[in-house]
Amino acid sequence: MPCPGSIGYGSSSAWTDRPVWSLSCLYVRKRYRRRGVTFQLIAEALEVARRANAPALEAYPFEADVSPSASGSGYASTFARAGFRVVARRTPARPIMRYDFKQIADHRL
Repeated sequence: MPCPGSIGYGSSSAWTDRPVWSLSCLYVRKRYRRRGVTFQLIAEALEVARRANAPALEAYPFEADVSPSASGSGYASTFARAGFRVVARRTPARPIMRYDFKQIADHRL
């Protein structure tokens, strides 16, 4: 069975010099789309980053209501469901979203 999806990541922020991991792209094969695979890829990326003690994970998705195409980066609403928050916006269609592990941990205390 072919892999339903894949992710790409790096280790620098798109908008600040603060160290973060970056989830730069997601790919889901056509026959697996609209089945929650993107959310699962995001969840796995969060777990890998958490285990590696990354301070935060950043993503650069599209807003579905502004751009119908999320080619390779996913939709902002999917990242929001996973706990990411908008931290900057360079264009209306492309928010910079971040999952800050320390902030989340402090909030749970």
